Amino acid sequence: MGDLLILRVAVGICYVTFSASAWSVNNFLITGPKAYLTYTTSVALGAQSGIEECKFQFAWERWNCPENALQLSTHNRLRSATRETSFIHAISSAGVMYTITKNCSMGDFENCGCDESKNGKTGGHGWIWGGCSDNVEFGERISKLFVDSLEKGKDARALMNLHNNRAGRLAVRATMKRTCKCHGISGSCSIQTCWLQLANFRELGNYLKAKYERALKIEMDKQQLRAGNSAEGHWIPTEAFLPSAEAELIFLEESPDYCTRNSSLGIYGTEGRECLQNSRNTSRWEQCSCGRLCTECGLQVEERRTEAISSCNCKFQWCCTVKCEQCRHVVNKYYCTRSPGSAQSRGKGSA
Repeated sequence: MGDLLILRVAVGICYVTFSASAWSVNNFLITGPKAYLTYTTSVALGAQSGIEECKFQFAWERWNCPENALQLSTHNRLRSATRETSFIHAISSAGVMYTITKNCSMGDFENCGCDESKNGKTGGHGWIWGGCSDNVEFGERISKLFVDSLEKGKDARALMNLHNNRAGRLAVRATMKRTCKCHGISGSCSIQTCWLQLANFRELGNYLKAKYERALKIEMDKQQLRAGNSAEGHWIPTEAFLPSAEAELIFLEESPDYCTRNSSLGIYGTEGRECLQNSRNTSRWEQCSCGRLCTECGLQVEERRTEAISSCNCKFQWCCTVKCEQCRHVVNKYYCTRSPGSAQSRGKGSA
């Protein structure tokens, strides 16, 4: 009865926090044995951090990580097997592993703490292992338990998802950083003690976005692809599991046209999307978003002037407050719109 109460509380917390997501976080919460109930909130938070990072990485792409694409289980409905799907699985799995590992090192779990397995051993010239390394072994184990258990089939798509789940976990390891502390007389740093720490999650997102850009396509014939649509299919893409490709993202089919709305595929199209133009502190890729989202999709860029309010002329007053004025200023924003006379092309690719 006690375990059931804990489960209900955990599900309740996660439902309030993440009910807006198209995929249900509850899937994570009911797959593991009861001994792992203590991790459910961290698992849900990790999955959500992966989703948020996905939205950040694809904010100015034609496919922008929409909510309807975030269903992690393969067989609830027919799923695509595109490179976008591969990124969703990798970043979600990485997010769970990252959060569990972080919480473990912070002492949030009774049965887990720092990884001190290497402490005292020589790591390299002038340094030894020591300190509190993040326990990625533990984080990886819990992530695998929860995330991989969502895949029940043995078909091509399920195996692709499991591969990309693992690639996401490997990315957490690959982006870890060595942090060192100097020892020696008068700060001579004659020897250093070093430990491994998780990178910033944004760095992990950038790493996986680069993997997405060069994801590997596993070639299949139509019969194999149809088998991949069914839980009864048992075709195994053995090429995907070669050691040289274990850390790479893989996909089975090309991405659809994300420019045009297609209701049957759950594609919203780029009409109405905001883009960046002449913006400061943006990358070249972001600055080209109007061309990518609008012009290349047969849409025009429409400039709209809006009034924004922000704090200004702030002054410190003794003691100890800061008072600001509210200033109004005009902001130019840019959106993808359909030019007059192009109504016929609106139905292209739509269901």
